[in-house]
Amino acid sequence: MKGLKKWWRGVRPYVLSGAITTLVKFIGATLRIKVEGYDPERDAKGRIFAGWHGRTLLGALLFRGKGVWTIISHSRDGEFQSRIFQNFGFNIIRGSTGRGGVRAAVESIRVLRDGGVMAFTPDGPRGPSGVVQEGIMVMAQKSGALLVPVGVAAKPCYRVPTWDAYMVPLPFAKAIMLFGEPLAVPKDASPEDVEAIRLRFEQEMHRLEDEAERRIGNRR
Repeated sequence: MKGLKKWWRGVRPYVLSGAITTLVKFIGATLRIKVEGYDPERDAKGRIFAGWHGRTLLGALLFRGKGVWTIISHSRDGEFQSRIFQNFGFNIIRGSTGRGGVRAAVESIRVLRDGGVMAFTPDGPRGPSGVVQEGIMVMAQKSGALLVPVGVAAKPCYRVPTWDAYMVPLPFAKAIMLFGEPLAVPKDASPEDVEAIRLRFEQEMHRLEDEAERRIGNRR
């Protein structure tokens, strides 16, 4: 029995990631997605697209095969999440606030300085949900990349009972992604200025999500 459990732990990331990738591709093929505020040419470099941790599925579909970078934690769940995003053509940096955070931040800053684009969940990987953490602000300030808030909604959808209430659009659902105006974090900004920008950015992310929910016909 112990040998079987060990075997399952080894193959689980491959099995689950493959199954989830297939499911997401199927759902994505049926969705009616409206995207506003995103320009593939203008937004092809020096951007950090930020959406809440519970709303990443539509981002995976939109940025599929575009070589966008993202950070995935070193946790057990992070292993199969990493494989899922790789299946969608993302470049992966492994790390989180708990493990490998400094190395992940340094590598992210290098990627952004080189003109790369990142998709980031500023309240992940542990929450609290809907709160912009310090890491994304450091990345933007050190790299010069612009922060782009994104609001996402879908109807009908299923909310997974997790800390982030992860949103899974149901097949043939309507969905919307709203991209806001980019925000810069000046390299010479004081800690007080950075905090003011962080709060403004967090408020804009919530505003866009509320607007997306309203536009799609969900009650808040």
